[in-house]
This record gives sequence, C-alpha cells and structure tokens, in this order.
Amino acid sequence: MPPTTLVLRAGVPGSVSANVTDIDGRPAVVVVIDPETKRGALSESDGHTIAAAARLALQERLPLVAYVASSGADVGDGVAALTGWGTAAREIVRCSGVVPVILVVNGPAVSGPALLLGLADAVIMTPDAYAFVSGPRMVTAFTGVPITTTALGGPGAHARASGVSTLTAADDDDARELVAVLLSHLPSNLDEEPPRIPTDDPVDRLTPEAGDLMPSSVTGSYDVRAVIRSIVDDGELLELRSAWAANIVTALASVGGRPVGIVANQPQTLAGTLDIAASQKGARFVAFCDAFNIPLLTVVDTPGFSPGKDQEWRGMIRHGAQMAFAYARATVPRISLTLRKSYGGAFIVMDSKTMGNDLALAWPSAEIAVMGAKGAVEILHRRATPEEQITLAADYEERLLNPYRAAERGLLDAVIDPADTRREVAAALEVLATKREHLVARSHDNTPL
Repeated sequence: MPPTTLVLRAGVPGSVSANVTDIDGRPAVVVVIDPETKRGALSESDGHTIAAAARLALQERLPLVAYVASSGADVGDGVAALTGWGTAAREIVRCSGVVPVILVVNGPAVSGPALLLGLADAVIMTPDAYAFVSGPRMVTAFTGVPITTTALGGPGAHARASGVSTLTAADDDDARELVAVLLSHLPSNLDEEPPRIPTDDPVDRLTPEAGDLMPSSVTGSYDVRAVIRSIVDDGELLELRSAWAANIVTALASVGGRPVGIVANQPQTLAGTLDIAASQKGARFVAFCDAFNIPLLTVVDTPGFSPGKDQEWRGMIRHGAQMAFAYARATVPRISLTLRKSYGGAFIVMDSKTMGNDLALAWPSAEIAVMGAKGAVEILHRRATPEEQITLAADYEERLLNPYRAAERGLLDAVIDPADTRREVAAALEVLATKREHLVARSHDNTPL
C-alpha cells in the first residue's frame, strides 16, 4: 500500500482500517477490510469506520478506494452489525456522483459487503475474489442444483454474466496498478475536470486505416475497438466491463491529451444490436462519465434493438429507455460518429442529434434510416416478386440509406472522410472544453430501472 499520511479511528478495534494515502501522486481515502481478523466479518464499529472514511472522502472531495475481503456481518454483534453496515452503505451512497468510488475485491464479499459492490463506480476483482448475496449452500438448498463458490460468484462469473466486475486483476499488485490507471482518467471530484494525459500523438494525425477496417459488405463483421484505437491517443484504451454485454464497448481513452469516454456498438457480437445488458452497461457508463466531467464519444454501428420474447418480457422497454435517459440528461461534451448502420430506435438512443448531442458526424458509409433496405421493401412492397424486391431494395439504398439525407434534415452536422476522424474529434473536444449547461433545480430525476 502507499505510505499513510492520515489514519482514521486508529484506536478502534476491528477488521477495518481507514486512512488517507497517496496513489500515484493523487491523495485518496483508502479503506482496507482485513480477512485475517475474524475472516473480515464486519462489526458495528467496522461499519462506522467505513462510514467515517466515506464522510471524509465526501468532505475533502477525495476518491474513495476500498479493499474488500469480508465474510459478511459479524454474527457475534447481532443486529448491531447490520446497523453498522447500513450506516456505511448510506455514506457511500452520499459519495455517489461527487467523488469516484472504487472497490477492490481480493477475497470474499458475502451478503452485505457484496451489495456494497453495486454502489461503487468501479469494481476490480482479483483471482482470489468471490462475491454473492446468497452462497452456494443456500442456492443448492433452494434450487437443488449444486454449484461451487467460483462458479457462483468468482471473478469470471461477475466479469461475464453479472457485469459487477469492471476490471479483472492478475493479482493484488495488478489491482493496485489498475486503481492508479483508472484514477488517472478521473478527477478527484465533480468540481474538477479530468487531468490531462501526456501524449506525443499529434491531434492532426490522419486515420486512413480507420476506414480500411470497414468490410465491403454492410453485414460484414469487424472489431470496432480497432477503429477506436486508430482515433485515440497512442492507440491506448482502458476497456471497462469488456466481457459483459460484449455487443457494446465502454472504454476510457484520451484524444489530444483530453480524457474521453467511449461508447461503441460492437459488430463482432450480436451484430452490434442493443439488448438489455448492453443498454444497462451503456447507460451506466454514460452516467459515470457525466458525473465526473468526462466528454463522450459515441461510435455507432447498429441495426437496432435485439428482438425476442425473452428480451421484451424481461423489460427491454425499461432498459432501452435507460440509454435514452442517460444521454438526454448528460451535460458533458457529446460527439457521435456513425460508421455504418444506425436504424430505428437504436439510432435515437445512441446519442443522436435529437438526444441533444453537441456534434453529430458520419462517414460516407453510414446508413441512417428506420430500418435496412430489405426490411423496408418487405413492408412497403410485400406483394412484389423476389426479383422486384431486389431492384426496389437497391433503389431504396441509393435514395435513402446514405448520410446526406440525414445531413439535409440537420440530423448530422458533417459527413467526414474516415482519414479526418481523429482531427475532427480533437477539434470538437477543444471547442467544447468550455461547454456549460444550466441544470434545473430538483431533488433528483427518476431514472428507469
């Protein structure tokens, strides 16, 4: 751990210690739950120590970082332990959107401590970590299906299936490095701008390779991360929740030294469609960037929302609305770039002009419409022969599936050459650096959940 500069509640016994330390040149409030003390069980006083650390982070406007290895509430403390946990949770919630909250899980996080992970801005898990509200024994008793601790709540499960894990570390040292890297993209609090990231990459560097990555077929697949790396500084990308909802990419990078949050459809997975998990992942990331003054670059290539009875019954409407809600309320600089397909409702929610973005760009290969040519012709000319439908689809593509029609209606600000993408984005970020919006006074909005 970094050298301690200030210790909190040093005389209070328990499994939790808290102090103010320096993380790669940045002061932060750091909480450590020691698994060697009663297996990290949290007593009432432990909960109050966590709460005190969160209060100090809020008061001094410092990031809150916690290392979690806890078997849950201290049974010996009875209901008092639950009171301590509730106090800690409330103070962490008060930090939300004010200072970054990063939790590192390097052991068990069971029951109450597991729920704390859901309150954090980012969760980093090591190979020794596992987290669940109800453990394997209870799950087996309730469902009759045996399951191991790792399968239920290990880092792999939370990286791929639940989305709880933001980043996975190789070991404890790697976890500490990831905390420092993550903080390097973030301000210490909502009243600061993110720190500039040193780079020698020229902002006017041409990016012809970005366009070359596009397949000749409109249904062809490619890795959108390769396009993003061609645009950002030095090709460096910190992808968050990479294994969960892989049909959308959420990442931190910089352009011209300015930190930027990137949301991008991923054609390699589910053709880049938006499903429930992708909508949750994208909306959460947009809200995170907006809270900490990180400009947003949205890279669009999606045929729409993923169809299916399961998706609709599980709440596609509510979760799809989360994306629209997050973008509509975001006040940071927002740039959208349409590479290829942008159809229907997905066009709207992927930070379209009608959602209030500051600059809407597109490549000449962009197709912006209610739906693709084939689907449109099958609706408009359902009685036509297959041969006639092929001709009609080609005509539809030529007349309507191009970015210039959208530009004529003001839905795009410019159609740009792919080679100019980096310098156009960099120039926009420079202009928008002083953007400010007046927020209407209210207790809070009512986010669709």
